[in-house]
Amino acid sequence: MELKRVVVTGFGAITPVGNNAKEYWESLKNGASGAAPITLFDSTNFKTKFACEVKHFDALNYFDKKEAKKMDRNSQFGQIAAREAIAHGRLIEDQVDKNRVGVIWGSGIGGLETFEKEVLGWAASNNIPRFNPFFIPKMIADITPGNISIEYGFHGPNYTTVSACASSANALIDAKMLINLGKADVIVCGGSEAAVTASGMGGFNAMHALSTRNDDPKTASRPFDKDRDGFVLGEGAGCMILEEYEHAKKRGATIYAELTGGGMSADAYHMTAPHPEGLGAYLVMKNCLEDAGVTADEIDHINMHGTSTPLGDIAESNAIAKLFGEHAFDIQINSTKSMTGHLLGAAGVIEAIAALHTIIHSIVPPTINHFTDDENIDPRLNFTFNKAVEKNVDIAMSNTFGFGGHNACVLFKKL
Repeated sequence: MELKRVVVTGFGAITPVGNNAKEYWESLKNGASGAAPITLFDSTNFKTKFACEVKHFDALNYFDKKEAKKMDRNSQFGQIAAREAIAHGRLIEDQVDKNRVGVIWGSGIGGLETFEKEVLGWAASNNIPRFNPFFIPKMIADITPGNISIEYGFHGPNYTTVSACASSANALIDAKMLINLGKADVIVCGGSEAAVTASGMGGFNAMHALSTRNDDPKTASRPFDKDRDGFVLGEGAGCMILEEYEHAKKRGATIYAELTGGGMSADAYHMTAPHPEGLGAYLVMKNCLEDAGVTADEIDHINMHGTSTPLGDIAESNAIAKLFGEHAFDIQINSTKSMTGHLLGAAGVIEAIAALHTIIHSIVPPTINHFTDDENIDPRLNFTFNKAVEKNVDIAMSNTFGFGGHNACVLFKKL
């Protein structure tokens, strides 16, 4: 059986550095940091008092009051990104067969704000179970693709992938495989997360996963810097329209790139720490190259997972050096988490959108906030520190890794 080709025909985003895809890309090019003091709750007593929140967000600018009340912030972000991508890809305008359009979405946590609010409300009520009737539908991680399909009448495959921070990258890979096999013509694919809450921040603080650089939030996310001290929590959503190549050509869709590779692996090592030798990272990139049918020396750019954690950045850097050999030093690599923070389950898709834009615009955004080299990371690797670089990119890769040792990697190719 000959596998069908998969291309990208639209995208949308709402992020800490831009409330649509265009704003997001402009901020990445210019090296803008999305980190700032937390406004969503009182963080006075927390170790970390800053995050990468979506700025100037009012749900009533996107939904009517009744509709907004039925949706967690996580789902609101997802719906907004999907609407932009669907409009961008002209799915409704071109009247595609909705029975052949699916929605696959990733979220590592789901409606955390709703869960927190309802449980705290119950705890304060002297054990009286007065829960909101929308508590469960607002909270569950799979409600976002359900809501998207309901709004547009898409009857194709519909579900959510959950693999911690790899969730939306896994959604992209699942969507690719379903289109490869002819199970759908189009899949609206992405991820969302809204975990900047008291329990989200408190939980990650308890793990010592977050930066505590409260005196200088904008420089707190500093991947590969010697003095990095953890990631910065972010929120938002991203969405891609993935489409079968011949179907896209037939309707005259704009094709931005081909999604040629999707790799997956497991560290099989630790609940939260990466394999010290980067074994899972090495395998997932290797598997992605094999799936795409390209060689290591064809890769022009890698958007690294690069969270700004002491162990993770070293393991991933070592894996790249091992897999790509001498060519590793010719690859323009970066971590856009230095600007957006870590969007957890939404990280994979928003970083895939960033990698896609390097192909479209021949610009690699910077890894900002680099001050001191880490002697444990090979200095010959080209991390695009502090300033964007103009570079023709024919093939771009994006890495995403999650707690539990889940690794996902996607590869885009210029057509």
